[in-house]
Amino acid sequence: MLARRVVGLGSRVSTIRDGLRWELDLQEGIDLAIYLFGMFERETVMACRRWIKPGDVVFDIGANVGAHTLQCARSVGATGRVMAFEPTQYAFTKLVRNVACNPELEERVVAEQVMFGEKPGERIPSLLYSSWPLMGHTQVHDKHCGQLMGTEGAQSTSLDSYVERTGIKRVGFIKLDVDGHECAVLRGGSTTLKRDRPVMVMELAPYVLGETGTSLEDLCAILSCQEYRLADMTTGHHLSLDPRELKQMIPDGCGVNVLALPI
Repeated sequence: MLARRVVGLGSRVSTIRDGLRWELDLQEGIDLAIYLFGMFERETVMACRRWIKPGDVVFDIGANVGAHTLQCARSVGATGRVMAFEPTQYAFTKLVRNVACNPELEERVVAEQVMFGEKPGERIPSLLYSSWPLMGHTQVHDKHCGQLMGTEGAQSTSLDSYVERTGIKRVGFIKLDVDGHECAVLRGGSTTLKRDRPVMVMELAPYVLGETGTSLEDLCAILSCQEYRLADMTTGHHLSLDPRELKQMIPDGCGVNVLALPI
């Protein structure tokens, strides 16, 4: 950033990375990762490419700026759709902008400022984490360093209610990253999961689950009840659904992305 300032450049850039066009703020963690490495969370991107099939309907729940939305839109092909859900006004605005930067993919994406919960119409928190500033901010989460952003304009529903209302015949794949609200999303999508058996990529972060009043034990119980198993996202190797064993592989203040596969 110092070098950019010296030559009269700011933190905002329009760029092409991995064949996708982006409007990025280099003072944001996700944006900077895309700028430097071409993508955010490479293992997640590779898993999406492996498991998403042309024609699939993909749910990107917790889409943020669209880091995985656009990658998924390429994978679903011309006959597929990506439903991208982001409740904070800050990240949703950036999501819409990045989708619009890629007109060849834009028609495949439906972006909604929506938060999924256990039931339709539940109260949405007025603030949620959706910004990861890299400098100059003191009021950030003490572990993941996220900054709270407002949810003005967001709507609340459940996954099942949304699928029924929109008439989606089959959800083929779900990327789920909602900073501790995973249990509510999965409970509110039990009918869809039972009907469609989508492959899921999701984050396991015990400390943020605890901050929302749930636990890794709750999450594992839900997955077990819905007849899902966990697997390593890179190797595909089986992972235990025993929360005690999972906690041993996740340091405090950290999270890991895993596959959730229907049994």
